Amino acid sequence: MAVYKLFPLQDASMYAFYPFMNTGIDAIIEVGNLNVSVDPLPQVFRYLVEFDQDQINDVIQNTVGSGIPFTSILKAYVANAQGVIFDTEMEIYPVSGSWNNGSGTYLDSPFTTNGVSWKAQNFSGSSTSGAKYWDTDISLLSTLVTASWQTGTSGGGTWFTGSTDTNNPSIEVTQSFKLRSDKDLKANVSDIVNVWYSSSNNIGGFTDIQNNGFLVKWEDAIEFNYSDAIQPIIQFYSVDTNTIYPPLLEIQWDDSSFNTGSLPPLETADIFVALDNNPGVFYSESINRFRLNCRPDYPVRIFQTQSIDTINHYLPNGSLWAIKDLDTNEFVVQFDSNYTKISCDSIGNYFDVYMTGLQPERYYKILIQTTISGSTLIKDDNYYFKIVNG
Repeated sequence: MAVYKLFPLQDASMYAFYPFMNTGIDAIIEVGNLNVSVDPLPQVFRYLVEFDQDQINDVIQNTVGSGIPFTSILKAYVANAQGVIFDTEMEIYPVSGSWNNGSGTYLDSPFTTNGVSWKAQNFSGSSTSGAKYWDTDISLLSTLVTASWQTGTSGGGTWFTGSTDTNNPSIEVTQSFKLRSDKDLKANVSDIVNVWYSSSNNIGGFTDIQNNGFLVKWEDAIEFNYSDAIQPIIQFYSVDTNTIYPPLLEIQWDDSSFNTGSLPPLETADIFVALDNNPGVFYSESINRFRLNCRPDYPVRIFQTQSIDTINHYLPNGSLWAIKDLDTNEFVVQFDSNYTKISCDSIGNYFDVYMTGLQPERYYKILIQTTISGSTLIKDDNYYFKIVNG
């Protein structure tokens, strides 16, 4: 397998209209622009999410392997969406300062103020004098750092923007949302992750940008907009959700190889595929190599000393695998022609699965997709397994 999933270290929403409220353990993170009749300014909210840099480094160095190209996808799953009636862009930036998760939830009574908020990167104590504030004077920020707010609402984070070296990597990422589009966030943040990796390992050629997480917000044209028609809000599940949809940083790469040796090919669409090396239960941090035993359903009879049913055949190069949650029937790893290709060696077809990122105490099933003689087949033959803690 060439998909590795990382869960956040911390996440929290920031609300302009509750400038010192912390929501570090709320089940929801959200972005929005809301016009409220009792307030002269539109109310804006953004969120922060951070992943452990040591985990990122370990995956890149020891799992992907040095020098192997990889893609990093930031994912968040929609819990509720409203007001997205125009083409609207969500922006993702690397945060330029450290922040503290805190222990609050939305509209705690009284508000929880320890940790990050619209005004403060970190707050501890019983008064605002104990806060470390987000920079409010843009003129004091470096040329690569910016912030945006309206008069009277300073705060809401600071972030890096623009390119960082002559190779011109983009550390400003956007995703467009439409009225009837999927509202999940799936953003390619590879350049940001590469810059973090280079900075944390003192690799030259990049501006030093340390990992303080991502800031997610609506584009400037949406935030603080007074129009009643422009009030988009998307709520995502946070790392503290009790669902199976926490945010993820997904590292993807091509680990496939294809060498068939003396194996015969499958040349008919009527095939039998069995999944080997499947004990049925895996620990959440484990890695497993699944092997496939493949043969025609109706083999041609020939005279030989070996049973036809014991001769393994190989699926064509370009065959794919995927994983679904057995209960919801949703894909947790999609068929992907770049990152879920099935490999082959002299024994037969195989693929590796990193169980990290699959939710424990849940059942999953594996699907196989292949194209033979012009027919695309999906084998969904009860290839089940369970993830447990450990």
